[in-house]
Amino acid sequence: MTPPLPLEATQALHGVVRLTRLGVIQVDGEDAAKFLHGQLTHDFALLGLSEARLAAFCSAKGRMQASFVGFKRSHDQILLICSRDLLPSTLKRLSMFVLRAKARLSDASDAFAIWGLAGSAVPAALPDAPWTQWRDNDASVVRLYPADGTARALWVVPATASAPTGEALSEDLWNWLDVKSAVATLSQPVFEAFVPQMLNYESVGGVNFKKGCYPGQEVVARSQFRGTLKRRAYLVHSPEPLAAGQEVFHSSDAEQPCGTVVQAAPHPGGGFDAIVSMQTSAAADGSLHAASASGPALSLLPLPYPLLDDI
Repeated sequence: MTPPLPLEATQALHGVVRLTRLGVIQVDGEDAAKFLHGQLTHDFALLGLSEARLAAFCSAKGRMQASFVGFKRSHDQILLICSRDLLPSTLKRLSMFVLRAKARLSDASDAFAIWGLAGSAVPAALPDAPWTQWRDNDASVVRLYPADGTARALWVVPATASAPTGEALSEDLWNWLDVKSAVATLSQPVFEAFVPQMLNYESVGGVNFKKGCYPGQEVVARSQFRGTLKRRAYLVHSPEPLAAGQEVFHSSDAEQPCGTVVQAAPHPGGGFDAIVSMQTSAAADGSLHAASASGPALSLLPLPYPLLDDI
């Protein structure tokens, strides 16, 4: 069972926090949107200035090498927010595909500050729908999926700009809210471990099945159209610490893991919550355990959004 939130934690789910584990890839040029449209899982060709995109960058085998929140700062400039530990390799591989496109890619992590906004710190002017963008002078504000009813957003500004208004929010609480949103951010421990549907990306706006080709597109499409998906992302609670890349076992099989921890954070009331990608059959019955079949028991938690039916 999930422990109840302490009163002080409930009251603390409002505020702002600098997100230093995230970095920025900047794409400039008249072909910036067209170039990214041909590389990522979502439609960037039709990306407007009031929108954002959740998207993945995949290998030729459809395995996710990075995930992004992307948005336009101007008509010829797009920022991609991703995990810092994947940024150098992702930037190098993306740059290999530029060829004759009029697009320049750079690591702009030091040029921008990324803040997380939660609860009352999220501006009232920001549209309610996830993956919408609103500009406040130099700040690009992107609505994220909520977590347990708590509104969340990214505030991206030049590094020299002032911090957003709001009480200080602890990084642990932000990380926990990030997990509770059940929208995973890929990091190095799970590099190339999943196709997008294994993280429910098709259900949270991370894949466009109507757009043209991109690396791994055939595998991603086949995973969706051939029938029932065999792996999904779930939320779990553990009384013991969990970490990205850790294996998950089902009580029926002590030898082969049934899933992998994607993202984890300490629960304010004790223990850890995590996003786990695992076989759908493992969620049906029996018990789940971390690290081994005799490891700490995991409790399944409800997802905060509906899964799209298989097409």
